[in-house]
Amino acid sequence: MCGIVGIYLKNEKLNNSLGSLLAEMLINMGSRGPDSAGFAIYNNEKGEKLKYSICINNLDYENFKKELSEYLDDADIRKNSDHVILKTKKKANDVLKILKDHFKNTSLVGYGKSIEIFKQVGSPNDVVKKFNLNKYSGTHAIGHTRMATESAITTDGSHPYSTGEDECLVHNGSLSNHNNLRRKLKKKGINFDSENDTEVAAGYISNHLANKKNLKETLNDGLRDLDGFYTFITGTRNGFAVLRDEIACKPAVIAETKDYVAIASEFQAMAHLPGVNNAKIFEPEPGVVYSWGS
Repeated sequence: MCGIVGIYLKNEKLNNSLGSLLAEMLINMGSRGPDSAGFAIYNNEKGEKLKYSICINNLDYENFKKELSEYLDDADIRKNSDHVILKTKKKANDVLKILKDHFKNTSLVGYGKSIEIFKQVGSPNDVVKKFNLNKYSGTHAIGHTRMATESAITTDGSHPYSTGEDECLVHNGSLSNHNNLRRKLKKKGINFDSENDTEVAAGYISNHLANKKNLKETLNDGLRDLDGFYTFITGTRNGFAVLRDEIACKPAVIAETKDYVAIASEFQAMAHLPGVNNAKIFEPEPGVVYSWGS
């Protein structure tokens, strides 16, 4: 049992409140996932630099920053607890190779022009405070609270999972064919950092999007190729989508107003949102892709 949440803002006046709105949603899902938590914030900044979300684990920040400057002369680094956001104009493939070859004790948790991802073990309340989620602004965000069932309680085992530029996934459920899919995706060049089934689903989505399929087509294909039970929220630079499998044994509820769309495993996660009592509230139908902005 895990908790998933997401919020997409239609009204730009709410952008500065995105972090605080999501924080309460995550905390209220703590009963569904006390082992770890994480979130992805999307904020479409201007400029050419890509942003890399990196967990430096137990490395000394100043030493990491100094060593990184030896490989990236334009590195702009911002620290947030044991994560850093690295900005650089260098090509993504070059940066990814530098991190892989020279910073093996770090964990890349996501990258893109818009996305920033933070995740860690501990209760959702502690993770929210650790990363000062309340201070974040943006256009949309998704989050996850985890109750570990199939893999270790580690940062690498926490959601969201990101396997492509400005893409991420949170998942409540379990996939039965993830080992076979993992082998197939590895042959296609998709890398995995954990044994978690959700990372395989994220890789599946990234692979399809890289082959010029849109998000709705990709998720519809997933109904055929991903065996198991699940509710997904998939984030992209422009928005997100939600999908429940055709059996739909994992709960989800959507609240939509003129100002936002919110998604959660349980309504209690959205009870604090402005105007929610006047929202259109409904459960997503099994096997139907719902998307906003993406």
